[in-house]
Amino acid sequence: MNEQIQTLERQIGELTEQLFAERAKAEPVPVADFKFETANGPISLFNLFGDKNELIIIHNMGKSCPYCTMWADGLMGSKRHIESRCALVVVSPDSHDVQAKLAAARGWTFLMVTDATKEFTTAMGYWNETDGWWPGVSTFRKDSSGSIVRTGKATYGPGDAFCPPWHFLSLLGIRDGEWTPT
Repeated sequence: MNEQIQTLERQIGELTEQLFAERAKAEPVPVADFKFETANGPISLFNLFGDKNELIIIHNMGKSCPYCTMWADGLMGSKRHIESRCALVVVSPDSHDVQAKLAAARGWTFLMVTDATKEFTTAMGYWNETDGWWPGVSTFRKDSSGSIVRTGKATYGPGDAFCPPWHFLSLLGIRDGEWTPT
């Protein structure tokens, strides 16, 4: 293997350890109890936790984005591991009917909600008037008093650590722009 590749991989490993340490030290940010729409009616952020104290919300741009579909596909392999510790929810701008059809076609079994007002997605930094919707992830904790805090966030994009296909394809020399997920 190329020595420069080995050096970069070691540096990335070291930087990843530093990133994890900084994330662990980050101050949580209080969050309001936002409302979402589901096929079964409205649900609050607090209730998305279910019986867990931790929640991961995937900010998905919806059916129109093949990249977001690939990220959601990848979640299915990790879903049971993640849900052994915390709740997992996908939020998108799509209607419940569109979400249900896409979930059925892709074999998704995670809870999907709609942020029809864009209040939550805007507050989390994944929607704005200029750029529209953005993909990513936000993590939350709740306590027994009902307080919710955001503990972390990350934006998705080709090559990120949340989507393995980019890393596998990079081993073949394939870069963003040379392939698009379906």
